[in-house]
Amino acid sequence: MDYYQGVVLDYLRADRAVFVNPECCIQLAGKPNPDTDTAWYCDAVAVDLRNHTVFLCEISYANGLRPLVQRLNGWAQHWDNVCKALERDCKVESGWAVRPWLFVPECGVERLISKLSLIKNSNGALVFQPRITTLESVQPWNYCSWNHQDKDTPRPDSVPPSMRL
Repeated sequence: MDYYQGVVLDYLRADRAVFVNPECCIQLAGKPNPDTDTAWYCDAVAVDLRNHTVFLCEISYANGLRPLVQRLNGWAQHWDNVCKALERDCKVESGWAVRPWLFVPECGVERLISKLSLIKNSNGALVFQPRITTLESVQPWNYCSWNHQDKDTPRPDSVPPSMRL
């Protein structure tokens, strides 16, 4: 786990309605050994009970965000099975929304947004609308640590409104 992953996990846990499973394994086929299955270790799966949404949280400050975009492309190709795996293995209720939640530096938001429009499933359709939060906005001095509400988090103009919620 890198330093910013811990900062983001603290941010997520500060909201009492959000429950977090760090380094959650998402296996498509549910084989006994994840090494023999198509699988990803998601930085965190956050279950938002207030909004009935499951977030696949990825944290990155890599230059260009290439590994993050590759991860999202992989999920897009298998999105239905990713959602089924969450229901099967994490006991997520059918019908809950599932979205990626991306934590990236503010300087990378514009580039990331341009790449998101290219992420499509095998049928050429956009699969999900990720939520984006900048790493700068999750610093501990920017929110209440014992009863954080996401609506109180600072939102830079670089993140479009549709990707804030």
